Amino acid sequence: MDYQKTAKSIYQAVGGEANINSLTHCMTRLRFRLKDEGQVDDQAVKVIPGVIGVNHQSGQYQVIMGNEVANYYQEVVKLGHFDVEEEVPETTEKMNLFDRFANFISSCMSPLIPALIGGGMIKVILILLPLFGWLSDKSQTYTLLSTFGDAPFYFLSMMLAFTAAKYFKVNPMLAITVAGIMIHPNFTAMVAAGKSVTFMGLPVTLATYSSSVIPILMMVWVMQYIERGVDKFCPASIKSILKPLLVIFISGVLALVIVGPIGTYAGKLLSDIILFIQGKAGWLAMGLMAAFMPLIVMTGMHWAFAPIFLAASISSPDTLILPAMLAANIAQGAASIAVAVKTKNKTTRQVASAASISALLAGVTEPALYGVTLKLKKPLYAAMISGGLTGIFMGIVNLKSFAFAVPSVIAMPQFVNPADGQNLINAIIVLVVAFILTFILTYILGFDEEVVAPESAPAVPVETPIESGAKDTKRVASPISGELIGLESVNDETFAQKMLGEGVAIIPQDNQVYAPFDGKVTTIFPTKHAIGLTSNSGIELLVHVGLDTVELKGKPFTMHVTDQQVIKKGQPLMTVDFKAIKSAGYDPTTLVIVTNTNEFVEVVPSEKTTVSNQDTVIYTV
Repeated sequence: MDYQKTAKSIYQAVGGEANINSLTHCMTRLRFRLKDEGQVDDQAVKVIPGVIGVNHQSGQYQVIMGNEVANYYQEVVKLGHFDVEEEVPETTEKMNLFDRFANFISSCMSPLIPALIGGGMIKVILILLPLFGWLSDKSQTYTLLSTFGDAPFYFLSMMLAFTAAKYFKVNPMLAITVAGIMIHPNFTAMVAAGKSVTFMGLPVTLATYSSSVIPILMMVWVMQYIERGVDKFCPASIKSILKPLLVIFISGVLALVIVGPIGTYAGKLLSDIILFIQGKAGWLAMGLMAAFMPLIVMTGMHWAFAPIFLAASISSPDTLILPAMLAANIAQGAASIAVAVKTKNKTTRQVASAASISALLAGVTEPALYGVTLKLKKPLYAAMISGGLTGIFMGIVNLKSFAFAVPSVIAMPQFVNPADGQNLINAIIVLVVAFILTFILTYILGFDEEVVAPESAPAVPVETPIESGAKDTKRVASPISGELIGLESVNDETFAQKMLGEGVAIIPQDNQVYAPFDGKVTTIFPTKHAIGLTSNSGIELLVHVGLDTVELKGKPFTMHVTDQQVIKKGQPLMTVDFKAIKSAGYDPTTLVIVTNTNEFVEVVPSEKTTVSNQDTVIYTV
């Protein structure tokens, strides 16, 4: 979704700065206080892409945006000068450094997965067609198809520049331009020539940035500070001309002289360390290389070993990089297959299945790494453990690659030694063990993901009570005791028209709100009047206590859980002073909404009229 475009359309539709007194937002709505609501055409607002509906209530013009309201809010506030009140909480989730890094990489890489899978599958086809004699690898068709398959990987840094720019709120076209500098034909020609290069007296490191990941991500991260600095000191009268000039120049220089080469120097250091270890204990070096190969490839530091693996031949076989890549590539493919088998999420299954074919048959692991294992983490750990163990075996038997090819099932002939058939047998052992061990480890370790309810669920659920503490992934228990009513009866058009999803409403009879299922807290709004939950089965739930209680600024609510906390069914979530809510003139009706309704065949409310926190109020099918 283009948040900026939608925000601009909303801004203009409500009358712009001239008609806006203030703006805030809750979990699902932009809440404008306008000078004259009569100026706004509701129908024009409703047809803006991303808008779910509108509502006039409590002196506010409310534009319903759903769960991504914070992104739209950030863009609207950039457009004018009016009173704003930031109500988006900062995450309190504590993550270790690797998890934070992995989440960042996944956020930037996820939009690229379709292109990487497409390119990987073309590479698989290019291996198979000549193998069966259907296409000559000398033909022009083969050459052009190679271009199709290589393009997503060669221009990976440019695509990453775009996604990283959105992540860091950098001008995407300037970020792409800097990536273009790093892979420009003139620069790559200088790299290929191997002669020393200077720029205005500054030394330029000769490095290859095509197909790399980390250098451009680091560069875009730096660009956010460059843009802020230029904005601060550049005169407004010439900013439209001077800003892009300065950003491109400064960023380009830093990319070639400082930021980009960091990865190269790190790769050189890694190469020296591994080669030193290999000289002392070859089995250990191979184990480390195979275990960490996914991360090495991700950073592009494997190119530090290029003189070794590119020169692989009968007279000078590679005993390090290509054997390590065999274990790592097969492990990535096996982990993806295990995910495809175990997941209940259709999209994950489709991505994992395609990624496994690309990794196993073509040795192209980017779709598996960025679309599956790194994203889910535990499958990556399984692949690394398997790679490390099989790597130790390879080091002991001194496995060799006699030709340069990206290791895969089809490329196994690269391990054929005319003078010793045992080398190929050892390679096959590595392939089989890496696959089986990774599959088993991935299946046992599992992975955390949002999944949908299984298709085999009964079309019409049977109304049965849920025992206290029982784990039932197809039902939502009532978070509060009280009178159950239909959403249609709620005095709020947004909920009554089910703009945010199917659900129920409860007129509360006590002050305690409980967890309706096993899962985790995904969002706690700063004013504590609403909480977002996700069940272990993938049900995304909004518990909204009272109508327009956002305006009470959290006073009647005492929260007992924190953001991202794992919860168990029946666990207290919050205590609510409903007497204070009523005294302030607000409706205490509590809404229980399945916000991802469209992911289920049917969301069925209970027909009961009175419920306790032990009773089922919603079934998902």
